[in-house]
Amino acid sequence: MTTYLPTLKQLQYLVSLKDHGHFGRAADACFVTQSTLSAGLRELESLIGVTLVERTRRVVRFTPLGLRISEKAQRVLREAEELSDMARAAGKPLCGELRMGVIPTIAPFLLPRILPDLRAEWPELKLFLREETTNAACDSLHRGHVDCVLLALPYHCGDIASVDLFEDRLYVAFPQGEQAHLPDVITPDQIDEKRLLLLEDGHCLKDHALAACNRPELRAEATMMGTSLHTLVQMVGNGLGITLLPKMAIDAGLLDNTHIDARPLASQHPSRTISLVWRKGSPCEKEFHLLAETLTNIYQKKFKPLEAASGAA
Repeated sequence: MTTYLPTLKQLQYLVSLKDHGHFGRAADACFVTQSTLSAGLRELESLIGVTLVERTRRVVRFTPLGLRISEKAQRVLREAEELSDMARAAGKPLCGELRMGVIPTIAPFLLPRILPDLRAEWPELKLFLREETTNAACDSLHRGHVDCVLLALPYHCGDIASVDLFEDRLYVAFPQGEQAHLPDVITPDQIDEKRLLLLEDGHCLKDHALAACNRPELRAEATMMGTSLHTLVQMVGNGLGITLLPKMAIDAGLLDNTHIDARPLASQHPSRTISLVWRKGSPCEKEFHLLAETLTNIYQKKFKPLEAASGAA
């Protein structure tokens, strides 16, 4: 008896439709026309003899079986991608395509200063970058949309392996002259919780800032309304409050041409750990370690002084 198996392309169409919830956007993500994607899904449904998606003019609704199959399809696609990863890892290191997720509190401050050196050292590496919040980046990693992520730990990102690159100290930023009476370093008890501005949910820096302060009441009192560090800086510059900024951003010039002062936070855990993470068991693990070593070496040259990370996990 002949068994007809779904093609990887059909599974890709199904997963894309599940991710985007719209035939047009799913087709764009797969670089095909909407009619091609629709036809591929109809062939898949005909092949397995069940309806996976209920189609109406306004709504795309997956059947219960369609949801289960799309989840399985995601795992199959990820395994298929790892076949090519295994072949690549067996050849020259850090060559070919690599998809890296980067969180917004790292990307604009670190990448412009390290990418030229990275390209010079590994000219055959084709690095595709995807900027997302920490929640979204971890989800993209486990869905196979990216191969690795540059993020800040600690953060629960699922079943991952990681290498710590360096420590990024947190600073308290406030309008110039406002905190003239304070010492050169600021302790958590000197922070006015009613004036503290933090990033909105989804950014791990918010959690790192609260953990560094170790004051439970800050979580309830702090005004969490910034969508980016640039937004927070604008708010502080207009006298609306104070915030916590990573040293990386300050070194990259975030406070240049502003009327904002910043002093280091003095606490038990005053920094976040910048790390490279990937799915545990990835066949490219040796490449990721090599990439992490390269990134650390470049950072040491570009950003000084450097606070060394504690090690690898």
